[in-house]
Amino acid sequence: MIKDYLIVNKKILPDYYTKVVDARILIESSQCKSVSDAVKKVGISRSTYYKYKDYIFTPSENYGRKFTLSFKLDDRQGILSKILNIFRDHQTSIITIHQDIPINHAAIVIVTLDGKDLVLSIDELIAMMESLDGVHSVNLIAME
Repeated sequence: MIKDYLIVNKKILPDYYTKVVDARILIESSQCKSVSDAVKKVGISRSTYYKYKDYIFTPSENYGRKFTLSFKLDDRQGILSKILNIFRDHQTSIITIHQDIPINHAAIVIVTLDGKDLVLSIDELIAMMESLDGVHSVNLIAME
């Protein structure tokens, strides 16, 4: 059930959760031949790995790739167009887009995207948009 899941920033979690994902990646990518080698390399016990391996995933490992971003943008011509170009350039399809009326020279935009063909991580995509002049904030507000 969807109520059994949370999206949590890893900054507030114990580091062994991230290490479980790192160990799984080492095994799946054949960088380590065994669980013992992988857990030794990342610094966790085998029991920790087996306890959590089927319950911890990074967003890129999720089955679906739909996600929603919110933006706070300057009320200037062309900023939203630059964001839409980034989506296009990285094979991300727009599902919905909502733009509020600008207030105090700033506009709030909410975009839901299908990133099944996304050619980089969501974090990299967000960083690209945050670096644009006129973009005050970009937040991941939902992920399916």
